[in-house]
Amino acid sequence: MKLTTQQINQLYLFTRQHYVEYYDLQTELVDHLANAIETEWEQNPKLTFDEVLNKEFRKFGVFGFMDVVESRQVALGKKYNRIVWTDFKGFFTIPKIILTGFLILAVFYFLKEYYTIEIFRIAMFFLIISMLPFLFFENRKMKKRKQETGKIWLFEKIIFNYGTFPWLIILPIHFFNIIRIDRTSNPSDLALFCMSLFIVSMSLAIFIVLKIIPSKAEAYLKQTYPEYKLENL
Repeated sequence: MKLTTQQINQLYLFTRQHYVEYYDLQTELVDHLANAIETEWEQNPKLTFDEVLNKEFRKFGVFGFMDVVESRQVALGKKYNRIVWTDFKGFFTIPKIILTGFLILAVFYFLKEYYTIEIFRIAMFFLIISMLPFLFFENRKMKKRKQETGKIWLFEKIIFNYGTFPWLIILPIHFFNIIRIDRTSNPSDLALFCMSLFIVSMSLAIFIVLKIIPSKAEAYLKQTYPEYKLENL
């Protein structure tokens, strides 16, 4: 006997009532419970849906879904991190690596000609400030989707956490301390090259983490979970 759409929806409600927060985790549990219920019905067709559901739920032990959710959250987290890392590496094709090299040289020669400590500090300030609109709109989009659908996605949260990594803000501060550029108004070519490398690298990291990877993640969610695509129409 196959479960009806209404019964599938009941399973989703059941997982939420037992503190499974993320929809992608809920989906895995619903698939497991649905298969288990259908298998049980083949052997005991007289049992009601609620009876079979409670029987299957008891198999999870006194902590319910907690242990399974923790292990699956770790597993999904690793899977999603691999996807992110693959997308990150995939960005650096040969043409983009060459372009990055030209950008570093362009910034180097600009600093060599026009360097002042104020210019470098303004560049660092701009890099940090440029993250805020992306983070604001992404967080707003997640909250709006949760209000409209009641669903939040683990993958979205992982992607958002990449964008709020402390290193995106702390690293520029440490960089000032490492090369101590504030102690000289005429830094060496090596120091200028390090500044150029840092500025371009930080700019690329921010662009990839806040723009490229979220768009790839959205495409993955639409492909894996059709309901995600429907929510974003």
